[in-house]
Parts: sequence; structure tokens; C-alpha cells
Amino acid sequence: MDNDSTLRRLKTVEGHLRGVIRMVEEDAYCIDVIRQIQAVEAALNKVSTQILEGHLNSCVTTAIQGNDKKERERVLKEITEVFEMSTKV
Repeated sequence: MDNDSTLRRLKTVEGHLRGVIRMVEEDAYCIDVIRQIQAVEAALNKVSTQILEGHLNSCVTTAIQGNDKKERERVLKEITEVFEMSTKV
């Protein structure tokens, strides 16, 4: 995983979220606030995808290629749990 890129993206999201907070404090138009929240959510999803991709290409690949059956099952279960959580609101 490229930590520099991930941190840069997260700091951008942080700044964007501060902007949304400011909009609410200033009683901005609701639809504008919702659109900005959706932009923050999309940016967080992008970071999450980037982190997951790195995990799949390192930890998961190593576990699947290894000889430890329990480790393979563990990492696959983790991936399943991540996807299950992503569908819950």
C-alpha cells in the first residue's frame, strides 16, 4: 500500500469534510450539503478501494499461496466480512 498517497487522499477528504461542517454551520441549502456529503463518501470509498487493493495484492496473495490452510481461510473470511459490512447501513 502506498501510505503517502493514502494519507494525501485522507487529508483531502478531511478538508472537504470540514467544508461540509462549515456549510451546515452556515445553514447552507440542504441539497448542496447532501451533494458535498456524497462527494466525501465517494472519496472515502476510493481510499477504501485503494487500501483493499493493496491488501489483496500483498497479504491475501501471500496467504493464498502459502501452505497454512487456516491462514487462507482467515484472510478469505476477512474479505467476506468487509463486503458484508459495506452493504450494511
